[in-house]
Amino acid sequence: MKKLKVMSGFAILSLSLPAANVANADSQSTTVERELEQLKADRDQLSEQNKRFERRIEALEQQARQEAGVQQADTEFRGQYEPGKGFVLARTPVGEVDFSAFTYVRYLNQRALNDTYTDRFGRSSTLDLRNDIQFQKLTLNFKGWLFDPKFRYLFYTWTSNTSQGDPAQVVVAGNLGYSFNEGLSLYAGIGALPSTRSTNYTFPNWLKNDHRSIADEFFRGSYTSGIWASGEIMPGLNYRAMLGNNLSQLGVNASQLDDGFNTFSGAIWWMPTTGEYGPGQGIGDYEFHQVFATQIGIHFTRSREDAQAQPGTEGFENAQIRLSDGTLIFGNDPFQTGGMIRQATYKMLALNAGFKYRGWSLEGEYYHRWVDDFQTVGMIPVTELDDQGYQVQGSAMVIPKALQAYVEYSQILGEYGDPYDFTLGVNWFPMKRKELRFSLQALYLKDSPVGYSSVPFAVGGNGWVFNTDLTVAF
Repeated sequence: MKKLKVMSGFAILSLSLPAANVANADSQSTTVERELEQLKADRDQLSEQNKRFERRIEALEQQARQEAGVQQADTEFRGQYEPGKGFVLARTPVGEVDFSAFTYVRYLNQRALNDTYTDRFGRSSTLDLRNDIQFQKLTLNFKGWLFDPKFRYLFYTWTSNTSQGDPAQVVVAGNLGYSFNEGLSLYAGIGALPSTRSTNYTFPNWLKNDHRSIADEFFRGSYTSGIWASGEIMPGLNYRAMLGNNLSQLGVNASQLDDGFNTFSGAIWWMPTTGEYGPGQGIGDYEFHQVFATQIGIHFTRSREDAQAQPGTEGFENAQIRLSDGTLIFGNDPFQTGGMIRQATYKMLALNAGFKYRGWSLEGEYYHRWVDDFQTVGMIPVTELDDQGYQVQGSAMVIPKALQAYVEYSQILGEYGDPYDFTLGVNWFPMKRKELRFSLQALYLKDSPVGYSSVPFAVGGNGWVFNTDLTVAF
């Protein structure tokens, strides 16, 4: 009987051993998998930390080189492409030369516009409607630093082929600057007055290619010679302030300028949620922000303008002071009273705000312009002009990095009419890079008060305008 019990025990034990082995094997497998997953997570975390360390080390090394005033010895000819700089042609201990360009081919069709236009004073004009293709613009930039990374230069050649024969068809210009620290950089030369979002160094990062809404075009300042300062007041809060010759100097020679040197333009903008707003704080969310990015800005410009110092009406990037029906205030008998304005003071306030998130963007800008203190020959019926306006732009990346759709509306609320425009367009990036894009656009105009040969709209335009652009910008 005892032998039987012993044999039964051995039998039960032999049966239970395989089950225990299986359970033990499963437990060990689970432990190994957990340990493997933990090691992979630790590896990924260490890899990310290492990337952050490398970026910080690189930033500190660059800062150390700048503070020492000497670039790290590197005499190798580079020639590589760096976004934001273009092609680095040379980088040596005593300087750097970067090359970039902007150009596009445009087909423009204005044949759907009305042939004639009558302003608020009963004067009729015939529009010279276009239907052509142009190698529209070419800008060649050479920029970098010399002897000290804080001493910067920008030299450029800028031509608009639609302005053939005009005084400012080709501009060869630039500026010099010195960066004292993140809070202060000083520049002298030719630069844009920061009068609105579009003139505050956001170009070419726009939804529309190389042209603005009619409201922005009506109110803004342009390029002039002067001195300016820019910098970061605190993280996410930036400023730019400029003192210049006039509102628009392209095509104006020095003898035409008055002796005032009293054109001022300043801007402050804040990016509260992310501290950045994409390349150049531009318009549209091609970068596909994963965190809700916001921007708020305020601009103010003042200038004492003289009739003699006005650019030609066909000069590209010109800024002319007009009534809201398109009449030039410095023109011959603008109010049909026999009087002419010789000098006037221009003041303009612009407020803007916008957001970007996951390919979507929305921007709005408000304008308020005052023109007064007229010096006249003969009688005019006003002592001041008071005009307001606004624009709204929205966009969506329909296909990330490849296809962007946008819409825009703007209106001028003026004393001599309330013109507006409306735009629908798409930008296709065939190489999934921002540097190359193909654009299709339909623009509706109602009594456009602005226009010249290098933009799609015409003064007095009523109706539809269509254009396609192939743009290269690097």
